[in-house]
Amino acid sequence: MADQVGSSVKQAVRGPARRFLFLQGPHGPFFDRLARRLTAAGCACWRVGFNRGDQFFWSDRSRYIAHRGGAEDWPAHLRQILKAHQITDIVLYGDTRPIHASAVRIARDAGLQVHVFEEGYLRPFWISYERGGANGHSRLMEMSVADMKAALAEQQQHDHIEAPAHWGDTRSHVFYGALYHALVLWANRSYAGFKPHRALTVAQEFRLYLKRLLLMPAHWAALYAATRRIRRGGFAYHVALLQLEHDASFLHHSGFSSMTEFLKVVIEGFARGAPSHHHLVFKDHPLEDGRVPVRRAVAELAQAHGIAGRVHYLRGGKLAPLLDGARSAVTINSTAGQQVLWRGLPLRAFGAAVYAKPEFVSHQPLAAFFAAPDRPDHDAYLTYRQYLLETSQIPGGYYAARNRAQLYRQMIDIMLAPHDRYCSLGTADAAPSQHLSLVQS
Repeated sequence: MADQVGSSVKQAVRGPARRFLFLQGPHGPFFDRLARRLTAAGCACWRVGFNRGDQFFWSDRSRYIAHRGGAEDWPAHLRQILKAHQITDIVLYGDTRPIHASAVRIARDAGLQVHVFEEGYLRPFWISYERGGANGHSRLMEMSVADMKAALAEQQQHDHIEAPAHWGDTRSHVFYGALYHALVLWANRSYAGFKPHRALTVAQEFRLYLKRLLLMPAHWAALYAATRRIRRGGFAYHVALLQLEHDASFLHHSGFSSMTEFLKVVIEGFARGAPSHHHLVFKDHPLEDGRVPVRRAVAELAQAHGIAGRVHYLRGGKLAPLLDGARSAVTINSTAGQQVLWRGLPLRAFGAAVYAKPEFVSHQPLAAFFAAPDRPDHDAYLTYRQYLLETSQIPGGYYAARNRAQLYRQMIDIMLAPHDRYCSLGTADAAPSQHLSLVQS
Protein backbone atom coordinates (compact mmCIF):
# COMPACT_ATOMS: atom_id res chain seq x y z
CA MET A 1 0.00 0.00 0.00
CA ALA A 2 2.83 2.43 0.81
CA ASP A 3 4.25 1.84 -2.70
CA GLN A 4 0.87 2.67 -4.25
CA VAL A 5 0.61 5.89 -2.23
CA GLY A 6 4.19 6.82 -3.09
CA SER A 7 3.47 6.27 -6.80
CA SER A 8 0.47 8.58 -6.58
CA VAL A 9 2.60 11.20 -4.87
CA LYS A 10 5.19 11.11 -7.65
CA GLN A 11 2.45 11.63 -10.23
CA ALA A 12 1.06 14.59 -8.27
CA VAL A 13 4.46 16.21 -7.84
CA ARG A 14 4.84 16.32 -11.64
CA GLY A 15 1.59 18.31 -11.84
CA PRO A 16 1.29 22.07 -11.40
CA ALA A 17 0.07 22.05 -7.81
CA ARG A 18 0.88 20.63 -4.40
CA ARG A 19 -1.97 18.75 -2.72
CA PHE A 20 -2.30 19.30 1.02
CA LEU A 21 -4.22 17.24 3.58
CA PHE A 22 -4.91 19.03 6.87
CA LEU A 23 -5.51 16.99 10.01
CA GLN A 24 -6.30 18.46 13.44
CA GLY A 25 -5.12 22.00 14.09
CA PRO A 26 -5.23 24.62 16.83
CA HIS A 27 -8.74 25.41 18.06
CA GLY A 28 -10.23 28.06 15.84
CA PRO A 29 -10.02 29.10 12.17
CA PHE A 30 -6.23 29.11 11.63
CA PHE A 31 -6.01 25.97 9.46
CA ASP A 32 -9.05 26.98 7.41
CA ARG A 33 -7.66 30.43 6.58
CA LEU A 34 -4.21 28.98 5.90
CA ALA A 35 -5.69 26.50 3.42
CA ARG A 36 -7.51 29.33 1.62
CA ARG A 37 -4.20 31.07 1.05
CA LEU A 38 -2.52 27.88 -0.15
CA THR A 39 -5.42 27.43 -2.57
CA ALA A 40 -4.93 30.98 -3.85
CA ALA A 41 -1.28 30.06 -4.45
CA GLY A 42 -2.36 27.23 -6.78
CA CYS A 43 -2.48 24.32 -4.34
CA ALA A 44 -5.34 21.94 -3.58
CA CYS A 45 -6.34 21.46 0.07
CA TRP A 46 -8.51 18.94 1.92
CA ARG A 47 -9.29 18.54 5.60
CA VAL A 48 -9.97 15.37 7.58
CA GLY A 49 -12.25 16.02 10.53
CA PHE A 50 -12.72 13.69 13.49
CA ASN A 51 -15.56 15.51 15.26
CA ARG A 52 -18.05 18.35 14.93
CA GLY A 53 -15.51 20.89 16.19
CA ASP A 54 -13.12 20.05 13.35
CA GLN A 55 -15.98 20.30 10.85
CA PHE A 56 -17.21 23.66 12.15
CA PHE A 57 -13.85 25.33 11.60
CA TRP A 58 -13.51 24.24 7.94
CA SER A 59 -15.42 26.36 5.45
CA ASP A 60 -14.98 24.39 2.19
CA ARG A 61 -17.51 21.56 2.53
CA SER A 62 -16.52 20.09 -0.85
CA ARG A 63 -12.99 19.51 0.48
CA TYR A 64 -13.97 18.17 3.90
CA ILE A 65 -13.53 14.45 4.68
CA ALA A 66 -15.16 13.09 7.82
CA HIS A 67 -13.55 10.23 9.69
CA ARG A 68 -16.46 8.71 11.57
CA GLY A 69 -14.86 5.43 12.56
CA GLY A 70 -12.66 4.59 15.48
CA ALA A 71 -8.91 4.88 15.89
CA GLU A 72 -8.46 1.33 14.62
CA ASP A 73 -10.00 2.34 11.28
CA TRP A 74 -7.86 5.44 10.82
CA PRO A 75 -4.68 4.06 9.16
CA ALA A 76 -6.63 2.31 6.37
CA HIS A 77 -8.86 5.35 5.86
CA LEU A 78 -5.84 7.66 5.68
CA ARG A 79 -4.11 5.48 3.06
CA GLN A 80 -7.31 5.53 1.02
CA ILE A 81 -7.48 9.34 1.20
CA LEU A 82 -3.83 9.76 0.23
CA LYS A 83 -4.29 7.58 -2.83
CA ALA A 84 -7.66 9.00 -3.90
CA HIS A 85 -6.52 12.64 -3.76
CA GLN A 86 -2.84 12.09 -4.66
CA ILE A 87 -1.79 13.94 -1.54
CA THR A 88 1.76 15.34 -1.50
CA ASP A 89 1.78 17.11 1.89
CA ILE A 90 0.21 16.53 5.32
CA VAL A 91 -0.31 19.43 7.75
CA LEU A 92 -0.95 18.89 11.46
CA TYR A 93 -0.69 20.53 14.87
CA GLY A 94 1.46 18.48 17.22
CA ASP A 95 2.90 15.12 16.20
CA THR A 96 2.26 12.97 19.28
CA ARG A 97 -1.52 12.57 19.58
CA PRO A 98 -2.31 9.02 18.36
CA ILE A 99 -4.02 9.95 15.06
CA HIS A 100 -1.14 12.27 14.18
CA ALA A 101 1.62 9.90 15.24
CA SER A 102 0.24 7.18 12.96
CA ALA A 103 -0.27 9.70 10.15
CA VAL A 104 3.36 10.81 10.40
CA ARG A 105 4.56 7.21 10.14
CA ILE A 106 2.38 6.52 7.11
CA ALA A 107 3.36 9.78 5.43
CA ARG A 108 7.04 9.15 6.02
CA ASP A 109 6.80 5.65 4.52
CA ALA A 110 5.00 7.09 1.49
CA GLY A 111 7.54 9.88 0.95
CA LEU A 112 5.13 12.71 1.75
CA GLN A 113 6.12 16.05 3.21
CA VAL A 114 4.94 16.48 6.81
CA HIS A 115 4.37 20.05 8.06
CA VAL A 116 4.22 20.22 11.86
CA PHE A 117 2.88 23.27 13.67
CA GLU A 118 3.35 23.67 17.40
CA GLU A 119 3.33 26.33 20.09
CA GLY A 120 6.45 28.43 19.82
CA TYR A 121 9.72 27.41 21.41
CA LEU A 122 10.09 31.14 22.07
CA ARG A 123 6.42 31.58 22.95
CA PRO A 124 4.19 33.40 23.49
CA PHE A 125 5.11 35.70 20.61
CA TRP A 126 6.14 33.07 18.07
CA ILE A 127 4.84 29.74 16.80
CA SER A 128 6.94 26.77 15.75
CA TYR A 129 6.90 25.35 12.23
CA GLU A 130 9.07 22.35 11.35
CA ARG A 131 9.03 19.58 8.80
CA GLY A 132 8.99 16.02 10.06
CA GLY A 133 8.61 16.51 13.80
CA ALA A 134 8.56 18.92 16.74
CA ASN A 135 9.67 19.07 20.38
CA GLY A 136 11.38 15.77 21.22
CA HIS A 137 11.12 14.74 17.55
CA SER A 138 12.61 17.99 16.26
CA ARG A 139 15.86 18.06 14.32
CA LEU A 140 17.02 20.57 16.92
CA MET A 141 17.47 17.69 19.36
CA GLU A 142 20.40 16.39 17.31
CA MET A 143 22.09 19.75 16.68
CA SER A 144 24.89 21.15 18.79
CA VAL A 145 25.42 24.83 19.41
CA ALA A 146 28.61 24.53 17.34
CA ASP A 147 26.53 23.24 14.39
CA MET A 148 24.19 26.20 14.72
CA LYS A 149 27.04 28.71 14.94
CA ALA A 150 28.62 27.29 11.79
CA ALA A 151 25.31 27.50 9.90
CA LEU A 152 24.75 31.10 10.98
CA ALA A 153 28.25 32.05 9.87
CA GLU A 154 27.34 31.13 6.29
CA GLN A 155 24.43 33.57 6.06
CA GLN A 156 23.96 37.29 6.52
CA GLN A 157 22.32 37.87 9.88
CA HIS A 158 18.89 39.50 10.09
CA ASP A 159 17.78 41.95 12.73
CA HIS A 160 15.07 40.58 15.02
CA ILE A 161 12.95 42.88 17.11
CA GLU A 162 11.68 41.84 20.48
CA ALA A 163 8.05 40.90 20.94
CA PRO A 164 5.52 43.53 22.06
CA ALA A 165 4.50 43.69 25.72
CA HIS A 166 0.85 42.87 24.91
CA TRP A 167 0.00 40.12 22.46
CA GLY A 168 -3.54 39.11 23.38
CA ASP A 169 -3.84 35.45 22.34
CA THR A 170 -4.91 33.91 25.66
CA ARG A 171 -8.51 35.14 25.71
CA SER A 172 -9.10 34.04 22.09
CA HIS A 173 -7.44 30.70 22.84
CA VAL A 174 -9.78 30.02 25.76
CA PHE A 175 -12.84 31.16 23.76
CA TYR A 176 -12.10 28.89 20.79
CA GLY A 177 -11.34 26.00 23.14
CA ALA A 178 -14.71 26.42 24.88
CA LEU A 179 -16.56 26.66 21.53
CA TYR A 180 -14.76 23.61 20.11
CA HIS A 181 -15.58 21.42 23.08
CA ALA A 182 -19.19 22.66 23.19
CA LEU A 183 -19.64 21.54 19.58
CA VAL A 184 -18.10 18.14 20.30
CA LEU A 185 -20.26 17.79 23.41
CA TRP A 186 -23.63 18.74 21.93
CA ALA A 187 -23.40 18.25 18.15
CA ASN A 188 -21.20 15.21 17.67
CA ARG A 189 -23.83 12.53 17.05
CA SER A 190 -22.64 11.77 13.52
CA TYR A 191 -19.09 11.03 14.73
CA ALA A 192 -19.87 7.90 16.72
CA GLY A 193 -16.29 6.62 16.67
CA PHE A 194 -14.67 9.78 18.06
CA LYS A 195 -12.75 9.54 21.31
CA PRO A 196 -10.66 12.46 22.68
CA HIS A 197 -6.91 11.96 22.82
CA ARG A 198 -6.85 13.20 26.42
CA ALA A 199 -7.99 11.42 29.56
CA LEU A 200 -10.92 13.73 30.35
CA THR A 201 -14.29 13.43 28.66
CA VAL A 202 -15.43 16.17 26.26
CA ALA A 203 -17.99 17.34 28.84
CA GLN A 204 -15.28 17.72 31.46
CA GLU A 205 -13.04 19.61 29.01
CA PHE A 206 -15.89 21.98 28.13
CA ARG A 207 -16.77 22.70 31.76
CA LEU A 208 -13.14 23.48 32.54
CA TYR A 209 -12.81 25.86 29.58
CA LEU A 210 -16.07 27.60 30.44
CA LYS A 211 -15.17 27.92 34.12
CA ARG A 212 -11.81 29.42 33.25
CA LEU A 213 -13.40 31.89 30.82
CA LEU A 214 -15.92 33.06 33.44
CA LEU A 215 -13.39 33.32 36.27
CA MET A 216 -10.68 35.14 34.31
CA PRO A 217 -11.26 38.55 35.97
CA ALA A 218 -11.12 37.07 39.49
CA HIS A 219 -8.00 35.04 38.66
CA TRP A 220 -6.22 38.09 37.26
CA ALA A 221 -7.01 40.15 40.37
CA ALA A 222 -5.73 37.42 42.70
CA LEU A 223 -2.66 36.90 40.54
CA TYR A 224 -1.79 40.60 40.55
CA ALA A 225 -1.98 40.73 44.34
CA ALA A 226 0.13 37.57 44.80
CA THR A 227 2.80 38.71 42.32
CA ARG A 228 3.00 42.09 44.02
CA ARG A 229 3.58 40.42 47.42
CA ILE A 230 6.42 38.30 46.04
CA ARG A 231 8.16 41.12 44.18
CA ARG A 232 7.95 43.39 47.23
CA GLY A 233 8.71 40.70 49.80
CA GLY A 234 12.40 41.48 50.01
CA PHE A 235 13.47 37.83 49.90
CA ALA A 236 15.60 35.92 47.40
CA TYR A 237 13.52 33.44 45.42
CA HIS A 238 13.72 30.69 42.82
CA VAL A 239 11.00 29.92 40.27
CA ALA A 240 9.57 26.51 39.36
CA LEU A 241 7.94 26.65 35.92
CA LEU A 242 4.98 24.28 35.74
CA GLN A 243 3.33 22.79 32.67
CA LEU A 244 0.02 21.28 31.67
CA GLU A 245 -0.03 17.63 32.66
CA HIS A 246 -1.96 16.79 29.47
CA ASP A 247 0.47 18.67 27.20
CA ALA A 248 2.41 16.61 24.66
CA SER A 249 5.79 17.78 25.96
CA PHE A 250 4.91 16.50 29.42
CA LEU A 251 3.25 13.26 28.31
CA HIS A 252 5.86 12.15 25.80
CA HIS A 253 9.13 13.91 26.65
CA SER A 254 9.21 14.53 30.42
CA GLY A 255 10.09 11.27 32.17
CA PHE A 256 7.48 12.02 34.87
CA SER A 257 4.19 10.18 35.25
CA SER A 258 2.38 13.09 36.91
CA MET A 259 2.87 16.73 37.83
CA THR A 260 2.71 15.78 41.51
CA GLU A 261 5.79 13.64 41.03
CA PHE A 262 7.68 16.68 39.73
CA LEU A 263 6.42 18.84 42.61
CA LYS A 264 7.81 16.31 45.10
CA VAL A 265 11.24 16.34 43.44
CA VAL A 266 11.42 20.14 43.42
CA ILE A 267 10.23 20.73 46.99
CA GLU A 268 12.49 18.02 48.40
CA GLY A 269 15.51 19.41 46.51
CA PHE A 270 14.74 22.95 47.65
CA ALA A 271 14.28 21.90 51.29
CA ARG A 272 17.62 20.07 51.27
CA GLY A 273 19.76 22.55 49.36
CA ALA A 274 18.47 26.12 49.33
CA PRO A 275 19.69 28.65 51.91
CA SER A 276 17.18 29.01 54.73
CA HIS A 277 16.30 32.60 53.79
CA HIS A 278 15.48 31.74 50.16
CA HIS A 279 11.91 31.19 48.89
CA LEU A 280 10.43 29.03 46.12
CA VAL A 281 7.70 30.28 43.75
CA PHE A 282 5.66 27.80 41.68
CA LYS A 283 4.44 29.52 38.52
CA ASP A 284 1.59 27.59 36.92
CA HIS A 285 0.85 27.45 33.20
CA PRO A 286 -1.38 30.31 31.95
CA LEU A 287 -3.93 27.79 30.63
CA GLU A 288 -4.04 25.56 33.72
CA ASP A 289 -7.72 24.81 34.22
CA GLY A 290 -7.78 23.05 37.56
CA ARG A 291 -7.97 19.44 36.36
CA VAL A 292 -4.85 18.78 38.45
CA PRO A 293 -5.00 20.11 42.07
CA VAL A 294 -1.58 21.75 41.85
CA ARG A 295 -2.16 24.44 44.49
CA ARG A 296 -3.25 21.91 47.10
CA ALA A 297 -0.38 19.54 46.29
CA VAL A 298 2.18 22.36 46.61
CA ALA A 299 0.76 23.41 49.99
CA GLU A 300 0.70 19.84 51.35
CA LEU A 301 4.24 19.04 50.20
CA ALA A 302 5.65 22.30 51.53
CA GLN A 303 3.99 21.65 54.90
CA ALA A 304 5.38 18.11 55.00
CA HIS A 305 8.94 19.39 54.45
CA GLY A 306 8.63 22.20 56.99
CA ILE A 307 8.97 25.05 54.49
CA ALA A 308 5.34 26.19 54.11
CA GLY A 309 6.22 29.82 54.86
CA ARG A 310 8.81 29.89 52.08
CA VAL A 311 6.78 28.38 49.25
CA HIS A 312 4.38 30.37 47.04
CA TYR A 313 2.00 29.49 44.21
CA LEU A 314 0.99 31.70 41.27
CA ARG A 315 -1.77 30.67 38.89
CA GLY A 316 -0.76 31.91 35.43
CA GLY A 317 0.06 35.51 34.64
CA LYS A 318 3.05 37.17 33.02
CA LEU A 319 6.36 35.47 33.63
CA ALA A 320 8.72 38.33 32.78
CA PRO A 321 8.19 40.46 35.94
CA LEU A 322 8.64 37.37 38.11
CA LEU A 323 11.88 36.34 36.42
CA ASP A 324 13.31 39.85 36.68
CA GLY A 325 13.89 39.28 40.41
CA ALA A 326 14.59 35.53 40.43
CA ARG A 327 17.86 33.78 41.32
CA SER A 328 17.24 30.67 39.19
CA ALA A 329 14.52 28.50 37.70
CA VAL A 330 13.67 24.81 37.38
CA THR A 331 11.34 23.12 34.91
CA ILE A 332 10.62 19.82 33.22
CA ASN A 333 10.85 20.99 29.62
CA SER A 334 8.62 24.07 29.47
CA THR A 335 9.26 26.47 26.61
CA ALA A 336 9.23 29.17 29.30
CA GLY A 337 12.76 27.98 30.06
CA GLN A 338 13.80 30.07 27.06
CA GLN A 339 12.82 33.24 28.92
CA VAL A 340 15.02 32.15 31.82
CA LEU A 341 18.03 31.63 29.58
CA TRP A 342 17.41 34.87 27.71
CA ARG A 343 17.95 36.67 31.01
CA GLY A 344 21.13 34.73 31.75
CA LEU A 345 19.62 32.99 34.79
CA PRO A 346 20.62 29.47 35.85
CA LEU A 347 18.16 26.82 34.65
CA ARG A 348 17.74 23.17 35.68
CA ALA A 349 15.63 21.15 33.21
CA PHE A 350 14.57 17.52 33.66
CA GLY A 351 12.86 16.42 30.44
CA ALA A 352 13.85 16.30 26.79
CA ALA A 353 13.79 19.84 25.37
CA VAL A 354 15.15 21.50 22.25
CA TYR A 355 17.00 24.00 24.45
CA ALA A 356 18.57 21.47 26.84
CA LYS A 357 22.11 22.03 25.58
CA PRO A 358 25.04 21.48 27.96
CA GLU A 359 26.37 24.99 27.35
CA PHE A 360 23.46 26.67 29.10
CA VAL A 361 21.33 24.16 31.04
CA SER A 362 22.59 22.85 34.39
CA HIS A 363 22.80 19.14 35.12
CA GLN A 364 23.61 19.52 38.83
CA PRO A 365 21.76 17.47 41.46
CA LEU A 366 18.79 19.62 42.44
CA ALA A 367 19.88 20.30 46.02
CA ALA A 368 23.29 21.47 44.75
CA PHE A 369 21.58 23.60 42.12
CA PHE A 370 19.47 25.43 44.70
CA ALA A 371 22.55 25.91 46.89
CA ALA A 372 24.87 27.30 44.17
CA PRO A 373 23.52 27.02 40.61
CA ASP A 374 25.81 26.89 37.60
CA ARG A 375 25.31 29.91 35.39
CA PRO A 376 24.65 29.45 31.65
CA ASP A 377 27.01 30.41 28.84
CA HIS A 378 24.92 33.37 27.71
CA ASP A 379 26.79 33.86 24.44
CA ALA A 380 26.10 30.24 23.50
CA TYR A 381 22.42 30.74 24.27
CA LEU A 382 22.27 33.86 22.09
CA THR A 383 23.71 31.82 19.21
CA TYR A 384 21.05 29.17 19.77
CA ARG A 385 18.27 31.75 19.96
CA GLN A 386 19.41 33.46 16.78
CA TYR A 387 19.37 30.10 15.03
CA LEU A 388 15.77 29.47 16.12
CA LEU A 389 14.67 32.88 14.89
CA GLU A 390 16.27 32.17 11.51
CA THR A 391 14.60 28.75 11.20
CA SER A 392 11.66 27.34 13.15
CA GLN A 393 10.23 30.38 14.96
CA ILE A 394 7.64 32.46 13.10
CA PRO A 395 6.19 35.61 14.72
CA GLY A 396 2.44 35.52 15.19
CA GLY A 397 -0.21 33.44 16.93
CA TYR A 398 -2.93 30.92 16.15
CA TYR A 399 -5.88 32.51 17.93
CA ALA A 400 -6.32 36.30 17.91
CA ALA A 401 -7.15 37.68 14.44
CA ARG A 402 -4.24 40.16 14.44
CA ASN A 403 -1.74 37.46 15.33
CA ARG A 404 -3.09 35.03 12.74
CA ALA A 405 -2.74 37.72 10.07
CA GLN A 406 0.91 38.05 11.05
CA LEU A 407 1.40 34.35 10.33
CA TYR A 408 -0.53 34.26 7.06
CA ARG A 409 1.76 36.89 5.54
CA GLN A 410 4.68 34.51 5.87
CA MET A 411 3.56 30.89 6.02
CA ILE A 412 2.68 30.24 2.37
CA ASP A 413 6.17 31.05 1.08
CA ILE A 414 7.73 29.07 3.93
CA MET A 415 5.54 25.99 3.37
CA LEU A 416 6.01 25.99 -0.41
CA ALA A 417 9.78 26.47 -0.27
CA PRO A 418 11.63 23.43 -1.70
CA HIS A 419 13.66 23.00 1.49
CA ASP A 420 12.82 23.57 5.13
CA ARG A 421 14.57 26.43 6.84
CA TYR A 422 17.05 24.17 8.61
CA CYS A 423 18.34 22.92 5.25
CA SER A 424 18.04 26.31 3.57
CA LEU A 425 19.98 28.28 6.16
CA GLY A 426 23.14 29.43 4.44
CA THR A 427 21.92 28.63 0.92
CA ALA A 428 20.32 30.67 -1.83
CA ASP A 429 17.03 28.82 -1.21
CA ALA A 430 16.61 30.24 2.29
CA ALA A 431 13.24 31.90 2.77
CA PRO A 432 13.72 35.58 3.69
CA SER A 433 13.32 36.45 7.34
CA GLN A 434 10.03 38.15 8.10
CA HIS A 435 10.56 39.06 11.74
CA LEU A 436 10.79 42.80 11.12
CA SER A 437 7.22 42.82 9.83
CA LEU A 438 6.06 42.82 13.46
CA VAL A 439 6.65 46.57 13.34
CA GLN A 440 4.07 46.94 10.59
CA SER A 441 1.27 44.84 12.12
